[in-house]
Amino acid sequence: MHLEAAARLVRLANGSPVLGELIGPFSLAGRIFGVSESLELSAAEPELLEELLKKTTGFELEYARAFKQQGVHGVILAEPAAGLPVESLGTAPYLPAVTEPLEIPARQIGLSIAPNANGYFPPNIAGFVGADHVAMLLAAREVTSSSTVLAIDIGTNTEVSLFHAGQHYCCSCASGPAFEGAHIHQGMRAAPGAIERVRLESDRVWVQTVGNAPAVGICGSGVLDAVAELRRQERIDSRGVFTSSSEKARRAFILVPAGQSGNRADIVLTRKDINEIQLAKGAIRSGIDILLETAGIPADRVDQIIIAGAFGTYLNLESALRIGMFPALPLQRFTQVGNAAGAGACLLLASASARQSAREIASKAHYVELTTYAGYVDHFSRALSL
Repeated sequence: MHLEAAARLVRLANGSPVLGELIGPFSLAGRIFGVSESLELSAAEPELLEELLKKTTGFELEYARAFKQQGVHGVILAEPAAGLPVESLGTAPYLPAVTEPLEIPARQIGLSIAPNANGYFPPNIAGFVGADHVAMLLAAREVTSSSTVLAIDIGTNTEVSLFHAGQHYCCSCASGPAFEGAHIHQGMRAAPGAIERVRLESDRVWVQTVGNAPAVGICGSGVLDAVAELRRQERIDSRGVFTSSSEKARRAFILVPAGQSGNRADIVLTRKDINEIQLAKGAIRSGIDILLETAGIPADRVDQIIIAGAFGTYLNLESALRIGMFPALPLQRFTQVGNAAGAGACLLLASASARQSAREIASKAHYVELTTYAGYVDHFSRALSL
């Protein structure tokens, strides 16, 4: 089995967020009515769906014809693709139409690239904890089976699982697209010219850009670094408010002046950008804290924290800890594993026993719905603090 070819199934062709304009508005505070109709339209148009598949995978057509098509999906994209109703995903408690794995002929869902293959949809857990998280847990199952572990897959929708004393607790956190550069004033994906690292030394600002190109914007890891550094130097307070009168007046901090940038404009971090990071990290941290509370254990009982996802690969853990995104644990307890969902997809493609393991992972999980959790508002409010 060509696992290298299978791995290419899950590589982004251009690094852009997929359907970001549709996924971005989702939050725990409220779901956009009508987004289900937009997603159903994308699934009803075979050409659009096929183009989406091509853009989000790096495999070539001959591989798709040679092997069974394998997908790892988020619930909001998978259900309309499988022809299932999605209305229940737009209202609390956000229940998917099915949680069991599905196998559907590719031609039935309008995919012409492999008309004689079957499309395999791995199992969901519940709510917005979909098969992408199941695949990530499948890839990490040797680690999660023997100790107290937090597994966090960071994205527009961040899934968190806690394994403790033979139990599996999980939740979905609406962290939003800020870590992908969306909703940030000069945000961009991690392309050449994107600021990806920031350090402040007295009044000097040091930045590193992707490809060492002149700065033209800032990606998620750079925004996180900038906020953490401003907080370290007390140039913002715990509320994210600038402490300097000049920065208060302009409501922004200059990272790269216009004369040194690649687009002849100041590259700045605005007060609104800081607030977006607060909301994103607050969503993740409150989800973590609620799972720990549900399991009845303090954070220091966690032996290991696994960080997955594209953003999770590149974030600076020290910066994340400085702003309180994760519990204050020693760095050696954290492991960044990259695209674990993609690794899980390869296992699902190659092995029937892996597909059975995925079913078991999903069926044994105890899902915690944050929107109906009694203490969620208090947890989230506390988690906003920097």
